[in-house]
Amino acid sequence: MGISCRFIMLLCVGALFCTEGYAGTPGKQGAGKVTLNGSITETPCVIDTQSRDQSIDMGITPVSVLARDGRGDAHPFRIRLINCRLTHLNTTLPDWRYFRATFEGPVDNGQFGLSGDARGVALMLTDASGNIARPGEPLLPVGLTRGDQVLNYTLRLVGNRQGLRAGDFRTSLRFRMDYY
Repeated sequence: MGISCRFIMLLCVGALFCTEGYAGTPGKQGAGKVTLNGSITETPCVIDTQSRDQSIDMGITPVSVLARDGRGDAHPFRIRLINCRLTHLNTTLPDWRYFRATFEGPVDNGQFGLSGDARGVALMLTDASGNIARPGEPLLPVGLTRGDQVLNYTLRLVGNRQGLRAGDFRTSLRFRMDYY
């Protein structure tokens, strides 16, 4: 949704609230409240709404597999960038050419940490080229293309040099895209 569409929507919502007091009956019957928030930024791409918040089921991994292989199965996920454009609104600035993805989360021996009852494992995240993401460190730059772009990543459990213990685990990772 472009800036002008958001502005028009905000004006319509504002007009609705301004007329609400005149159309209703006195008192609080039927009253409500809508809170709006958002931001306007200049970035060359929009992160698809289905890519913003994802839940990945890592399934069940036998301790014997982790002990034997030192890692679990690969679990792919993707981030989709949409409506990418390469020019700034301020045409005196150079075109957008690259982006870097940075993933953040709990740290465990250079990998992403897990919480829960399971022990002896961490989470390894790699990009499509096999580059390993380290918590809080940007991955290598990737060329930006016009239109839509799908970024493929893989998650897998890996040993963290501690004794293995079966149990449930969970974690939460955040990501950001820096364009330049």
